[in-house]
Amino acid sequence: MQFIDQFIAMMPMVLFYSAPLIFTALGGVFSERSGVVNIGLEGLMVIGAFSGIVFNIFTADIFGAFTPWLSLLVGAVAAGIFSLMHAVAAVSFRANQVVSGVAINMLAVGLGVFLTREIFGRGQTDSITQPFYTRSVPILSDIPVIGDMFFSGAYYTTYIAIIVAVLGWYVLYKTAFGLRLRAVGEHPMAADTNGINVTRMRYIAVILSGVLAGLGGATYALTISLSFAGSTISGQGFMALAAVIFGKWHPLGALGAAFFFGFAQSLSVVGANFEFLANVPGFYLTIAPYVLTVLALAGLIGRADAPKANGDPYIKGSR
Repeated sequence: MQFIDQFIAMMPMVLFYSAPLIFTALGGVFSERSGVVNIGLEGLMVIGAFSGIVFNIFTADIFGAFTPWLSLLVGAVAAGIFSLMHAVAAVSFRANQVVSGVAINMLAVGLGVFLTREIFGRGQTDSITQPFYTRSVPILSDIPVIGDMFFSGAYYTTYIAIIVAVLGWYVLYKTAFGLRLRAVGEHPMAADTNGINVTRMRYIAVILSGVLAGLGGATYALTISLSFAGSTISGQGFMALAAVIFGKWHPLGALGAAFFFGFAQSLSVVGANFEFLANVPGFYLTIAPYVLTVLALAGLIGRADAPKANGDPYIKGSR
């Protein structure tokens, strides 16, 4: 019974660690479904986290309780704009998409650290005064067991992330826009022949991935770290990228994978509270999320085929 009680108490933490990964993984799904590899999810999360924190610090007295919600939007917009660099390089200039994504990651961290030092005079921002707070969902939190696991002491951003994942599935598989996006990622020449603007669709997908990754970064900063430094986002973007592959480039698959990695992250925080993990050195619990990420991608997920044109720049008239 003690194990079950501890597991139930752990679930709210799993939920809020999962939310940033859900947003960011969905961004990766949209980008890669259009045929553009986006290794730069980590950097886009950094831009979202930095923008959200700085906006929150300087406008908390103006917007009050609305500040964290507006900070989310600012982080999403800033990362969406930042992702334009990847879109221009990968789509218009047909640069190597992996190299472009790595450059985005390096540039984002460097820019975030530089601006933080310029604005605050040190390598870390002040802590925000208007973060998101945990809430219990009325009525649903009163349900025995389930209420304690999923609807008590959680952040509303988690539920928003789940809703966005379901909407992402609907958009990709139930709308004309989603059909065009998937066609561009599978066979861009055929899509072009049928009147679909491949360049425009890929631009939209990459910018959308930036917006969603920015939401993920801002969510992480506004619920977990509560400030920004160069190490605030440390591997979460790559976990989200792993969730895209683990989830087989499907929004709901990415949702499930994000929960898996969120569980691994929360286990590294509260794992010592479990009796069977009490004697495990903290170092091993700290690296557990990354080890599980590698194991998940090393063959434990079965065959996972990426969109056929993923990573291939499209030259009009080519096959």
